Amino acid sequence: MNTPYPFTAIVGQGDLRLALLLNAVSPAVGGVLVRGEKGTAKSTAVRALSSLMPGVEVVAGCRFSCDPAAPDPGCPDGPHEPGGGTARPARTVELPVGASEDRLVGALDIERALAEGVKAFEPGLLADAHRGILYVDEVNLLHDHLVDLLLDAAAMGASYVEREGVSVRHAARFLLVGTMNPEEGELRPQLLDRFGLTVEVAASREPDQRVEVVRRRLAYDDAPEAFAARWADEEAAVRARIVAARKLLASVRLGDGALRQIAATCAAFEVDGMRADIVMARTATALAAWAGRTDVLAEDVRQAALLALPHRRRRNPFDAPGLDEDKLDETLQEFGGNDDPDPDGPGGGGGQPPQDSGPDAPPPARADDAPESEGGSTGQPEAGDAPATGSAVDRPGDASDGDEGRGGPGREQTPVRAAEPFRTKTLTVPGLGEGAAGRRSRARTEHGRTTGARRPQGALTKLHLAATVQAAAPHQRARGRSGPGLVVRRDDLRQATREGREGNLVLFVVDASGSMAARQRMSAVKGAVLSLLLDAYQRRDKVGLITFRGSAADVALPPTSSVDAAAARLESLPTGGRTPLATGLLKAHDVLRVERLRDPARRPLLVVVTDGRATGGPQPVELARRAARLHAAEGTASVVVDCESGPVRLGLAAQLAGDLGGAAVTLDELRADAIAGLVRDVQHARDVQGTKRRAA
Repeated sequence: MNTPYPFTAIVGQGDLRLALLLNAVSPAVGGVLVRGEKGTAKSTAVRALSSLMPGVEVVAGCRFSCDPAAPDPGCPDGPHEPGGGTARPARTVELPVGASEDRLVGALDIERALAEGVKAFEPGLLADAHRGILYVDEVNLLHDHLVDLLLDAAAMGASYVEREGVSVRHAARFLLVGTMNPEEGELRPQLLDRFGLTVEVAASREPDQRVEVVRRRLAYDDAPEAFAARWADEEAAVRARIVAARKLLASVRLGDGALRQIAATCAAFEVDGMRADIVMARTATALAAWAGRTDVLAEDVRQAALLALPHRRRRNPFDAPGLDEDKLDETLQEFGGNDDPDPDGPGGGGGQPPQDSGPDAPPPARADDAPESEGGSTGQPEAGDAPATGSAVDRPGDASDGDEGRGGPGREQTPVRAAEPFRTKTLTVPGLGEGAAGRRSRARTEHGRTTGARRPQGALTKLHLAATVQAAAPHQRARGRSGPGLVVRRDDLRQATREGREGNLVLFVVDASGSMAARQRMSAVKGAVLSLLLDAYQRRDKVGLITFRGSAADVALPPTSSVDAAAARLESLPTGGRTPLATGLLKAHDVLRVERLRDPARRPLLVVVTDGRATGGPQPVELARRAARLHAAEGTASVVVDCESGPVRLGLAAQLAGDLGGAAVTLDELRADAIAGLVRDVQHARDVQGTKRRAA
């Protein structure tokens, strides 16, 4: 649709609009990351911002959008003489999630280089986005190497291309905006830190506001041009305000008192590094310019902290982003500067913000636009709160051994807290896959070490030069070449095949029966699973969580990239009842069957966390063995984490691992060097089981 939705017609989302406008006023703020559930106008707001950006003057014919007033001396299309130029609107360039590295940074035109002998550089999206907006929807799904290139260019203001005999450097200064749904996975903390600001958005729960959203959207869909015309005056007013704020920005004074508050705030929230201090200073300055002031006030510092710090204070991947506003106010009050030009202002964080400090161009932002965060203690008891039952010996199939926990079958025990997570050994899927990029198992990928060559399927991306020459050499005489040189045709081109790492689907099947709680093992079990979840987060895996207890198995979390959600479900996991091991394994089989249809290239790793007991339903042990063999027959890689404890151990988990064709590892071994050869053990166990089945 050619007519974008007007920025000023967006209902609510005051923080989102403010963060975008501050970056429009001062691109040095460093961009914004917008986090929120689906359907909250994230993409609409970003695309609408482009119509508010002032136009830019560019050198005519320059593919890199050089400023005619100060052209880039190193521009590949240069050198340019100062002066002249043509005006054009600021661009919004969208980076697709599936884009290649060549598409992002540009590359040598291979076909022209081979056919014509010309080193022709084809610019990428970074060049297109120079002096405009670079928008990455679902930035958390972008491949890691692309995110690294993207954020390096954003930090340096330039893109460097060193590949295939091409050495090019060009300016790449743009407003970086990323949107993401946290349910689909998180960004790494070090990458979060490279975004200047972050905003959490959620749909309004106010019926009147939701009605207005629907009304405006329907009106826009029916007649986009007419709808945009209704908001033209408001759009023009905001555009003019951006231009005025840009002119005022250089005159804004950031006093020592405000700087001290910024430094004290970053220190109080234990933010790593100094980038947060710099971003806060730039954001506070932009806020003052947006409000039409030449002095930074305490409320500017406070608002800057709320936008610049939440994503930087996460101490581990499972910490929810956010900021303790009471602590923020106390810090600002304690370190309130005495050079505040308004002695009655909120030097201690208690004053009222100026009337024009927010994005309140029509329609004005309401105070309730920003969603409130809810928090609180879980009030969960420690792991040792529940006393052990008198039935200490594990006996398969015996209902009286404490499998139901205290109070008989069906009675739930209070969830216990997980033990502290630890660094686990790497569990991988044997063989070579072709799944989504990650860090767990070996795979054929577009990026990695070169292992061979093949004919290109579609557009050529990674040329294997030696293989191309070898393919063309035998045909030189037939092509009329008798002297030096080489005639290369399209059929001779060879694509490099590379081997890297892939992310897997790690499906956890966790025993939550009464025996686990009765033996006081659930805290250690949760700690182990949490550690494996942390490992899955670091290796870019999808995860799923199945629990079984009583007489049924539940999918506590369908396969997702949101490891945070899995950790939250694990923390509140109840226990109690018998051990329907077969039901849990069959539920896992159903989940994997569906996932193979949805994403056939992503290979699964089944992690069963249990003591190996089976007490639920008729013939529980035999049914569990049949269910395990079903996974083995389909070649699913599996690991059994043996939770059995005490002086008397029956080794049931090891028997289960044998039926699964996988390996068993105890909770202690999960963090010890003793399982360094676990992958080999998995493959060996599978080979042994295959030999037994063939012999039978």
